[in-house]
Amino acid sequence: MSGFIKAVFLLLCASVCGQCGKMKHNLRRTSEQHHKHGTSLFKKMLDETKTHQVKSDHLLRVDDHDFTMRPAFAGPAVPVGVDVQVESLDSISEVDMDFTMTLYLRHYWKDERLSFPSKTNKSMTFDGRLVKKIWVPDVFFVHSKRSFIHDTTTENIMIRVYPDGHVLYSLRVTVTSACNMDFSRFPLDTQTCTLELESYAYTDEDLMLYWKSGDESLSTDDKISLSQFLIQKFHTTSRLAFYSSTGWYNRLYINFTLRRHIFFFLLQTYFPATLMVMLSWVSFWIDRRAVPARVSLGITTVLTMSTIITGVNASMPRVSYIKAVDIYLWVSFVFVFLSVLEYAAINYLTTVYDGTDRKSKEKPLPCTCDISHARTMILDEAYSKPDSNGLAGYTQAPVSSEEAADKQDHMVVCLSLANEATGAKKKTLRGFRIIQNTHVIDAYSRMIFPGAFIFFNLIYWSVYC
Repeated sequence: MSGFIKAVFLLLCASVCGQCGKMKHNLRRTSEQHHKHGTSLFKKMLDETKTHQVKSDHLLRVDDHDFTMRPAFAGPAVPVGVDVQVESLDSISEVDMDFTMTLYLRHYWKDERLSFPSKTNKSMTFDGRLVKKIWVPDVFFVHSKRSFIHDTTTENIMIRVYPDGHVLYSLRVTVTSACNMDFSRFPLDTQTCTLELESYAYTDEDLMLYWKSGDESLSTDDKISLSQFLIQKFHTTSRLAFYSSTGWYNRLYINFTLRRHIFFFLLQTYFPATLMVMLSWVSFWIDRRAVPARVSLGITTVLTMSTIITGVNASMPRVSYIKAVDIYLWVSFVFVFLSVLEYAAINYLTTVYDGTDRKSKEKPLPCTCDISHARTMILDEAYSKPDSNGLAGYTQAPVSSEEAADKQDHMVVCLSLANEATGAKKKTLRGFRIIQNTHVIDAYSRMIFPGAFIFFNLIYWSVYC
């Protein structure tokens, strides 16, 4: 029995010794692996900024300071550098006179209250949750109508803090801002819009806002394009803005120049208007007696021009000055309207001549002067003065001397009245000589209307182009 107990005891001792040997072997192997992989991992583990045991609030000492006050409170103004990267220029609205832009807005400043110890001098990056715990510049967009920070999938905000207290604050924003546009040369115009940034609460004595790298602080994507505009250039400026109640503020400007593409308006406005004017000239080659054809053509062109003018003005703001496109469209409308008036004048003159000619043929000589019926002369447009002298050769019945004298006086009066009527008729015929040839008006219109319209186009495009 005692021998059995000794055997069991020896087996237990042997198993314990085996387990201890394995543990020593594993420790030796682990130490060799750490030594083999180098010291970078070892040093990284020693950096307390990257260890999960240290909380960011404790590391940055957020609870030890009052971050409702700006850095260096009651001291000099805090320099805050700004740079912008334009991601896209989404839209330009002429009706609302504004533009929409998406950009990355970055701020740079130093807050010694956020400095922390670091053996590797590496920065710490945080998301938007830290913004509510520390001080950040209160920059806003002047003259903005709408703006928001993107929040898909989380708020697009990033804060990077360096060991010496320098801070980078970046956010992705879409802003719709007003743009004062001048449409006096529309659609041959060039517009300059401005996005303005400014601190809302801090004057220039507390916060100095500036472009971090001058003109290089503004960067754009080369793929930015607009359907109606060509982006000519972006540039930055800065100056002070004064408010009578609060004082002077630093204001930063993002200026960009846009030149409108003309080809769309050539197809949609200028070419149709020109074709309507040319179509109105077709009536000059249509016979003046074809009243339905010429009237319907004139009315159609007038109504079409009215529709074009209404369509253009519907997509534009109601400005109180004349635009370049208004000049072209209204002059074209006048040409079309004058072609209708030209036919109205021709039709009226033709009607007046036909009525006058009909009356002149039906009206007899007002006085026969007691001449016998066989010898009576009808004085029409061919009647002349020598014909009246030939009346002396006509024979009369024998009468007394007194009757002869009375009849002679009556004949003289009657001939004088006939001469006056003939002279008036000749003068009237001379006045209606042009009216009789109303087709000449169409012939002149075929040259005058196209020539005047071509001359107008030469002046218009030389001035606005």
